[in-house]
Amino acid sequence: MVYRRNKRSRKYLGMRSWGVGNIKNNRGKGSRGGVGKGGGKHKFTRTVLHGSLKKVGFSPYRRSRRLEINLDEISRRLQKDGSKSIELRGYKVLGGGRLSLAASIKADSFSKGAEEKIKAAGGEAVRAKASDKDMTSAAAST
Repeated sequence: MVYRRNKRSRKYLGMRSWGVGNIKNNRGKGSRGGVGKGGGKHKFTRTVLHGSLKKVGFSPYRRSRRLEINLDEISRRLQKDGSKSIELRGYKVLGGGRLSLAASIKADSFSKGAEEKIKAAGGEAVRAKASDKDMTSAAAST
């Protein structure tokens, strides 16, 4: 049995030709005729002019992308759980917002502003290096 990916429109139900004339027409690429070496160029020019090919520079192999979290979000999570410590594998803690209670925060890295705000609130910032497996599981859980 053939699996049809896109469901056919109900518009042409009962019509064999679907508005393309004879049933042999519009079968695929063969119905368009030959293109040859000339004549196909304008489509490529259109993609270049309208910005479909905008790859600039390079992307480093295996660059680890850290997830980011602000102090406001950490404060919300701590209040919701009612705990005094939180472990954030694969995260970088940023200094957005303020920490409402003293807590021990364990994360991969901290910004300078975040560390200052955590210490000012009476908490501690503990650095923990995450492996690649931990980072992927942390990304999947959020």
